Amino acid sequence: MTQEKWGQLRNKLLKAVGRNNFTTWIEPLEFQELQDGVAVFSVPTNFMGNYVSQNFADLILYELNTAGEAVQRLDFRVAANSPARPSPVAAVASGAAPVAPQNDSAQAALDSLQAAPLDARFTFDSFVVGKPNELAHAAARRVSEGGPVTFNPLVLYGGVGLGKTHLMHAIAWELKTKRPELNVLYLSAEQFMYRFVQALRERRMMDFKHLFRSVDVLMVDDVQFIAGKDSTQEEFFHTFNALVDQNKQIIISADRAPGEIKDLEDRVKSRLQCGLVVDLHPTDYELRLGILQTKVQQYSSTYPDLTIADGVLEFLAHRISTNVRVLEGALTRLFAFASLVGREIDMELTQDCLADVLRASERKISVEEIQRKVSDYYNIRLSDIIGPKRLRSYARPRQVAMYLCKQLTSRSLPEIGRRFGGRDHTTVMHGVKRIEELKVTDGQIAEDVEMLRRSLEA
Repeated sequence: MTQEKWGQLRNKLLKAVGRNNFTTWIEPLEFQELQDGVAVFSVPTNFMGNYVSQNFADLILYELNTAGEAVQRLDFRVAANSPARPSPVAAVASGAAPVAPQNDSAQAALDSLQAAPLDARFTFDSFVVGKPNELAHAAARRVSEGGPVTFNPLVLYGGVGLGKTHLMHAIAWELKTKRPELNVLYLSAEQFMYRFVQALRERRMMDFKHLFRSVDVLMVDDVQFIAGKDSTQEEFFHTFNALVDQNKQIIISADRAPGEIKDLEDRVKSRLQCGLVVDLHPTDYELRLGILQTKVQQYSSTYPDLTIADGVLEFLAHRISTNVRVLEGALTRLFAFASLVGREIDMELTQDCLADVLRASERKISVEEIQRKVSDYYNIRLSDIIGPKRLRSYARPRQVAMYLCKQLTSRSLPEIGRRFGGRDHTTVMHGVKRIEELKVTDGQIAEDVEMLRRSLEA
């Protein structure tokens, strides 16, 4: 393959990966040779070679073979044009002074780094507080006051659409309003890595270090993104330590608890866990309903002539339970559709307009999930739920589990019986009927069943 042909392929790769990815990862690659089915490329650092190999190798191989080149694999080798000079990765790890820059473009790129744009909708005023998020909200409020650092870092974690990014933006807005003299930097972990790699490639590590260590408040969203990226974690760790030593505030978000992030170095996990780690729990029905009611108030000025029938918001809060973004998006679509067709937002219009969303939000609860949840709730072993023991301490939870299986799954009574140690369907019928009777006469059983149902449907 010729250099000219590689140049043509690079244009295709530019279209496939986008300008930012191309500039950062593809453009620095220098084609060296193609021999015995192996295409050899020169890269500035081992880190870059590993990243390209993991994320773009399949695409490059596809384009090479589509162009008629018989390539089985790619080989990335660090450029050896300056053997006496330490690589950028080595310089970071050892603390050695970086090599002098070759041009001013990297400096301009680093100097242009600004905080990621903040969404004007994501403020504390628009954040609906409920039991699943009240601790996270209180912690975020405390940090946003900009006073003495009381816990460092503040780590907010939880699943998609539970409000992590909303709280991060709200903190940034509040700090900018109350403490405009503070240097607040909010960015994603991906942006942190992008700037780090750019600094490595352009031999501008001292500029990078100075930039990130001169902030008063560092906010990094989705920190799980750096898991498995050793060099980025190394620099993040040193940046973290430097800011903590200066008593600067660090705020982090992640999709799970630091200790549960796979491929995150132990020392980084330990550092993240030394502050306040707060979980944003999945929303409950009351919180989802509150969010919908708040959105309806916001829409009243945009759609002053629209009315919404009783029961619609309650229906949506019950059916769309896994993701607040989906819930809010569904309401937005509903209002837009109703305004276009000039109809009241009633149950019929809601089900027609949101048919696809409602289908996708139907969570399939399994018999096994119910059995696990019930055994945990009553603090007994799963084997006791399924097994033959007839002690009341096992039999009653078993009947509760059977009742929930009948109510929350589409399994037939014989199928449910088979999942409970091969019991006959009449045994399941008896268990279901017994729980229905006890729900009326025994307040504790009624409460247990309702708590378990809510937990399974959350």
